[in-house]
Amino acid sequence: MTDPLRVVVIADTHLKRAWPGRALPGPAVDLLATADVVLHAGDITEAEHLELIADLSGAPVHAVLGNNDPELDGALPETRELELAGVRVAMIHDSGPTRGRARRLHDRFPTADVVVFGHSHVPWNTTGVDGQLLFNPGSPTERRQQPHRTIGVLELADRRVVRATIEVVDP
Repeated sequence: MTDPLRVVVIADTHLKRAWPGRALPGPAVDLLATADVVLHAGDITEAEHLELIADLSGAPVHAVLGNNDPELDGALPETRELELAGVRVAMIHDSGPTRGRARRLHDRFPTADVVVFGHSHVPWNTTGVDGQLLFNPGSPTERRQQPHRTIGVLELADRRVVRATIEVVDP
């Protein structure tokens, strides 16, 4: 087996110039520094924060447009599909309601091995239709109703997901 590709998955960062006290927690920054690739599933809010994530990680960043990203409209796609270590990954910000999610995402991305999404701030790491991994990293900044701030990590190698975890990044 080849060395796994380490993919750090982040969403719903909601960083804004108007909120100077809001920042990524230290554990999130530490995880980003371990990435070979970063996926951001939307609600970045401002282009400079994508640059910040790229600088922190030193890795390529692939992102999709979130509902709180008007500044990035036209710069980011609503969906993205890419292949990483032979694994087909699809991205979308809003996967819709929990009920019917697995079927809906499979119908939208029938060839994807993994579908990354955000929006709800609810970490989600489960197998859907035909073994498709459904993966929401939660949020590193706004936990809302969740007990912790979180980021996801995928390890991919030889056309398969070796490991998929949700990591707590509370400061």
